[in-house]
Amino acid sequence: MKEDRLDKIEKKIDDLAQSLDKSRIREYTDMINNPKRLIYLNFIAGLAKGFGTAIGLTLLAAVVAYILHSWVNLPLIGQYIAKLLDIIENYR
Repeated sequence: MKEDRLDKIEKKIDDLAQSLDKSRIREYTDMINNPKRLIYLNFIAGLAKGFGTAIGLTLLAAVVAYILHSWVNLPLIGQYIAKLLDIIENYR
């Protein structure tokens, strides 16, 4: 009876140890205890998020502009862009 109970407790402890290993708590605490690494990883993550946002917004704006161009004739925007290009050419 005691042996069965000890076996169950041992199995539960092994399961707990495995789930702690899978949860990567050690890596997390190592990262928290090393501020330089934490700052570096957050900086790289911020760069990646910013770059992804810029690319996504550019693609979304291009798709919206393409759809608007195909649905509606917008001479006002075309005139504005032409004036903007003339101003740019004058400053060259």
